[in-house]
Amino acid sequence: MPALTTVTSQPASNPLDLMEQIVGGYEWAFDRRTDTEMAAEAPGKWCDYGLYFSWSGEISAMHFTCTFDLKVPPAQRRALFELLALANERLWIGHFGMDADDGMPLFRHAVLLRGAPGASSESLEDMVDIALTECERFYPAFQFVLWGGKTPAEALEAAMLDCAGEA
Repeated sequence: MPALTTVTSQPASNPLDLMEQIVGGYEWAFDRRTDTEMAAEAPGKWCDYGLYFSWSGEISAMHFTCTFDLKVPPAQRRALFELLALANERLWIGHFGMDADDGMPLFRHAVLLRGAPGASSESLEDMVDIALTECERFYPAFQFVLWGGKTPAEALEAAMLDCAGEA
């Protein structure tokens, strides 16, 4: 596809520098492994979530993964794949997947920054907030499939119930 402009844009600044400040502001444990990789741990209602950020200056994109502290036995991976597909139909941003090696569910998203001077703190905070919110929202459905004997459709329906009133 031909470029729309002939002006060469400057590469975006590394968003991990800003993400390091954001994660530090939440007082979450993190490790800036290299200039292009960072890992952090965020507390949740159901479990702690592993956050992994990877920056590619070559394509001006940041890949983000949020992992669950939840292992899926090989015998139940097919049912969880079905649940992931059903859950993905309800998402606007990002998607759920499963790590092929250990069967850990995860949420993924990528941010393209080509032509932008860099990411904004608001967009990075939103990216992490959306991931954690969706992981918290769907965690019970994963539990229902893995340990509750529910079908993926039943698990999703039970987990998505909106309670009204007060107990």
